Amino acid sequence: MSCGLLEFCRLQELKTVRDYLFHDQTEQAEKTQRGAENELSWDTSDWETAWESDKSKEQEAASAPTVEETTDLSEPWLQDCIVSLSPCSDLLVVAREQKAVFLSAKWRTDDGGREEMSLAVSWTGILSSEDGECVTSTICVPLASQKRSSTGRPDWTCVVVGFTSGHVRFYTENGVLLLAQLLHEDQVLRLKCRTYESPRHPGVTEQHEEISILYPGALVTIDGFSLFQSLRACRNQVARAAAAGSDVIQPPPLAYKKWALQNQDTIVDHCSVGVMTLNVFDQMKNASILGGFNASVKGSPPAMSQYVTVGGGPYTGFYYAVEGGSQPLLSHVALAVASKLTSALFSAASGWLGWSKNKNVDETVQKHRPKVEPATPLGIRFGLPDSRRHGESICLSPCNTLAGVTDDFGRVTLLDLNRGIAVRMWKGYRDAQLGWVHVPEDRVSRDCPASSSLPRRHALFLVIYAPRRGILEIWAMQYGPRVGAFTVGKHCRLLYAGYRLLGVNRVTSQGWKIHTHQVCLLDPVTGALRTVNVPFHLALSDKKSEGAKDMHLLKKVTTIFKTRNMEPDILESEAKSVLLNIKSSSIQKQALESLLSNNSIPVLCLTNITCALLSALQQQGAEQVDPVLLQFCSSQLKLIQLYTEIHHMNLAPDTEEHDEALDVFDGIEVELARVIPTLQLYAKFNSRPSVSFVQDAPDAPLSAPTFLSQIECTEDGQLKLIHTSEVEWNQLGSFIFWGCLCGQSSPHKICDKLQQAGFSPSQLLSLLLNIWLQREKELLQTPTKCFKNLHTLLVLLSNMEGAIEESWDPQSVSPWWQQCRNILVQSQNSAAAVLAAFVAHHVAKASITSRADSKLQSEWEAVSLELEHWVVCVRQLEDVLVLQTLLLVPPIVGSAGGPVLLCSIKTLLEGGSGGITDNVSKWVFRHNLIPEQLKAILQKSEDKDEDKTLGEKAGEDVKVLKSQEKSAETADMLATVCKRFPHSLSPNLLFAHCCWEYVVQWNKDPEESAHLCQAIEHLKLVSSPHIQLGICTMMWSTFIVKRFSAAAFLIEKVGKTPKDRLCRRDVGMGDKALTSFLFCCVRLLQILMEADSAVAEVPPPELSAEEVWCAAEGPASIAELALEQKGVHYPLVQHHCLLASLLHAALTFTLKVKPLSLFDSKGKNAFFRDLATIQLMPSGDMDPGLVLLRQEFLLRVLTSWVQCIDNQVDTTSSTGPRALPSSGPQAEWWPSLCLELGSLLHVSPEILRRHLVCQLYNQGLDLHAEEVILEVEDKDVLGSQLLMVTGQRLSYSLLHSQNQTQPAMELLARLPPTLCTWLKAMDPSELRCPLVPLPQTSRLVGHLIEMLPENHSQYSLALHLLEAVDALTAED
Repeated sequence: MSCGLLEFCRLQELKTVRDYLFHDQTEQAEKTQRGAENELSWDTSDWETAWESDKSKEQEAASAPTVEETTDLSEPWLQDCIVSLSPCSDLLVVAREQKAVFLSAKWRTDDGGREEMSLAVSWTGILSSEDGECVTSTICVPLASQKRSSTGRPDWTCVVVGFTSGHVRFYTENGVLLLAQLLHEDQVLRLKCRTYESPRHPGVTEQHEEISILYPGALVTIDGFSLFQSLRACRNQVARAAAAGSDVIQPPPLAYKKWALQNQDTIVDHCSVGVMTLNVFDQMKNASILGGFNASVKGSPPAMSQYVTVGGGPYTGFYYAVEGGSQPLLSHVALAVASKLTSALFSAASGWLGWSKNKNVDETVQKHRPKVEPATPLGIRFGLPDSRRHGESICLSPCNTLAGVTDDFGRVTLLDLNRGIAVRMWKGYRDAQLGWVHVPEDRVSRDCPASSSLPRRHALFLVIYAPRRGILEIWAMQYGPRVGAFTVGKHCRLLYAGYRLLGVNRVTSQGWKIHTHQVCLLDPVTGALRTVNVPFHLALSDKKSEGAKDMHLLKKVTTIFKTRNMEPDILESEAKSVLLNIKSSSIQKQALESLLSNNSIPVLCLTNITCALLSALQQQGAEQVDPVLLQFCSSQLKLIQLYTEIHHMNLAPDTEEHDEALDVFDGIEVELARVIPTLQLYAKFNSRPSVSFVQDAPDAPLSAPTFLSQIECTEDGQLKLIHTSEVEWNQLGSFIFWGCLCGQSSPHKICDKLQQAGFSPSQLLSLLLNIWLQREKELLQTPTKCFKNLHTLLVLLSNMEGAIEESWDPQSVSPWWQQCRNILVQSQNSAAAVLAAFVAHHVAKASITSRADSKLQSEWEAVSLELEHWVVCVRQLEDVLVLQTLLLVPPIVGSAGGPVLLCSIKTLLEGGSGGITDNVSKWVFRHNLIPEQLKAILQKSEDKDEDKTLGEKAGEDVKVLKSQEKSAETADMLATVCKRFPHSLSPNLLFAHCCWEYVVQWNKDPEESAHLCQAIEHLKLVSSPHIQLGICTMMWSTFIVKRFSAAAFLIEKVGKTPKDRLCRRDVGMGDKALTSFLFCCVRLLQILMEADSAVAEVPPPELSAEEVWCAAEGPASIAELALEQKGVHYPLVQHHCLLASLLHAALTFTLKVKPLSLFDSKGKNAFFRDLATIQLMPSGDMDPGLVLLRQEFLLRVLTSWVQCIDNQVDTTSSTGPRALPSSGPQAEWWPSLCLELGSLLHVSPEILRRHLVCQLYNQGLDLHAEEVILEVEDKDVLGSQLLMVTGQRLSYSLLHSQNQTQPAMELLARLPPTLCTWLKAMDPSELRCPLVPLPQTSRLVGHLIEMLPENHSQYSLALHLLEAVDALTAED
């Protein structure tokens, strides 16, 4: 591996950044361009139309400004700016003079789905606060998060900016000013930062965090901890001020030290090395030089802070400040915090809107200018004098021992800071930019096995960017060669921070993974931001260059493998040569692993290469060879040979005949014949095609690398299978055993080879059964042949050493066969599991019988225990097969549909006592099987002799049992399942689960009101009142009452039928679905009342399960939960049923009503309470006004019903009324319901009946009215009311009919004056059907004569009406 320059980010809107920072130059360039264009247009105006041939010259002239513009845009504008990048590369600051642009990280997904980072403009503005001040230096300091869940990402980034006025200001990423400091009245030359780094070696002094500020005559260092706390406090204060405008809080002051650097003419850059302690010899040497022969030496060396400066006179200066020599100064936070006039909120607004501060603000700032503390003098200890050389910059290494210095002679000097000397110099690097790369050693590159306990080595590299030559070079330290060089642009900027996160210490950094880029190169032409990647091995000297050579060979191996269309012989020879030339055992192992994981290399090449390496290792001495590599090489060669042998066995057909399995196979044929019909149906329903990838198929060819990746060799030489993924596991099973199962290869040879290789029999058993179960469809095509081969394989595996232990306790279950049962119990491939259970049961029985023959008779109990487990398992698998076959039956077109349910013994047992019933209920919903048809099928399964009778009855009455073959097959399948589960699928349990399944599905989509209706129908068919009562209670409390109360409150609020939008908002369903929902509520509460009445008469049922399914553990079934429910308070249920009926009537006939207003306060308070509680119900005495409201509502219901049934009745029929529908607004039970509600609401039933009779006659439904008349008791009042109807009919015929005849007019003249006057006073418009045949009116008058007594005041009027009607009838 070699050095790399990797692009990890790209800058966006570079032109926007340049135009903003160089706005004045851009405007000037535009003016110049416009002037040139005007000049060109004036020159061409006269001759443009005359000489068309000179168009080429015109185009050249017009293209001149474009060339100038391009040249102007490509100028090195970034070199004139101050650029700083955050160490986390998430914030870039570009500043020039008073302006600055902040670019923040943005993530986006490219076309390939990969995440890419870019830097986009997030803030632009003016940073200067005083006239004439400009930005001189900036740094981006990320602050660590204080949250415990932090993993090393910064909480936020602070931008520190120095100005020519001496101010140092701190900003957020959004340009909000946090605080400002004036520590020295001179321009800021350079800002540097140092953060915490964990010591790499014991004894190394921990360096404190600090920010250093260099002025022409002073150096200020701010304590990092103090700055961190102040910045956090200011940021919180700014957030509060921006959100709530709270008062300004004084943040803690900053602790800093200020030194006046002396004895150096000019200083342009510096670096703060940190605290150091001299050894005793250096201490005595310095004391003797400074103090002479009689100088005294302290007992302990003092701790000193070292500062290195560059400039002139001397060229480099070394300063040492003894710790404790001066007390730190405390500076009050100025300007942005202490002054409300320049608060953080104003600073934020000025940054956002681009406001310029007025003179009043500036004057106030000048008045509040803080006091500048004097500096403590600090003399130079020594320097590197060079009168002609002037330093330009200094860059400190991460280890604080070296520094790179650039000067005006185009030299780069390497300084040893501990000794204070120049150790190396490069020339020809004018205007160079420096950076450092610190690389830790990779753990795997150490040959020593115990390298994990040794400290990691680190390599140091110096990065030099020479813009004059456009080259980036990397040099190994201290005297190493150039390890990398890249040709880059001449206008790039090398960005090196030299620090990481501020606010980190030894405790908080535990477990953090701080990801930072050490050196980045910014190209302003393309906007690319690239980082330098240097591998560790490039720092190794010539004596240890073997590691670098080995890494190069490893890379060469990878390159060889990637080469396409290479001959196998050439590939093998080159791979052998490279692999044997590698000296390091760890890298040699990496190369071999890379070789064995390549799918494109032939198996023969893999074998030859591995053999060559193994031979070379065996020829080496025992002390020289790595035992780990030797064992790995030998084990991989063993596996490759095993792969080759099994592959050849699968290709060669099995010519040997093994007849020993045919004799024992005869006993299984009876069991197989028992399930053959079910297997055929299972295969038929399970034959639907499915989509899968070719490479994921179980029969896909298994490559040698995949084979090797799933097998590992243990220390004792045994082979262990590794279950990496389901796809590869299935492919491995097919590779080993599928040929044996299909009869293509010899099972004896395969098993012998596997046993010799050292595989565990238990893992082979899992692999065999797994592939048997996964390839179920192929097995069912030739079940008998595969059946026999599976028997042979199970016998061979059982006879392997370690399969069935010799020390097996006869009183316990065999672990070998228990493992087999566990695999079959968990399988959802029912058909393959049943077949495997038949074979395993037979093999186990034969094995146990042979063992029992050689032991005492007293141990037969263990034999019967093991076989009993197999009997139970086989019975359960047969049940699951039948059930799964039913679940696979496809639904008819138009049903609910849904995914096919898959079940196994494990899922059914974990599903609890209701697991089986729950699966069948889901199947019923999926097929949309109506309750009557399900009831007929259940009766058919109970009494087979009545199949034909029940089928005919269902077909005639319910019309549900279709004659199609598919429906009959489905019914027979369901009946078969019910016979196998007589207890779990008893009618009560099945109807209960179906009811619950339908209501659950309805709750998912309340618009499907048919699901709730079907749930009610299933609930009605539950014969046990205890189960019925419990399910009603659970349905009401879980699904119904919340929506029911919402509907009631909505109708009460609106006062009429709510619109669809309101219904969906409050109740969660549309207006049509709401009407059906309320009807279901009425039916549910009626069933609940009936069940509560019948509970006392019937004992609760006893729930039981099939014998082989008694071990079910899991949630209780719906029936069990229903039996655990409490009883209900009958009056409260009746009270809710009354409200549901009123709501249903109001929505059915769209009546205006406030339903809750029809009840008193007690009745309102009792609604929507728990039905098991006893509530204070309304008393017998009711308010007459409330009763009148109830009566009015019921009368309106009857009126609306009569109007609805008018279209359903044939008025000309004399045989009787036509039958009405059973549901909806035209249902025949509405009058009886109103009478029932009237008795509960204290409304007189006589009033309701008389109103109904009058409305029926008013609608012209005389036949219906005559039926209701028989139930009326007060005939006198009814007669008076019907007399008005008769008069209105006769008045319409005589006075208001358009086709009046002459006989009718003569009859009107002969009528008595009293009757004539009375008829003229009648209003026929009140009749909804005024045109009624005269015979019906004649019958009505006859009923009037019978109802009214002779002494009634209107009896004579009735007689006159009878005469008039008879006369009209005779004339017609």
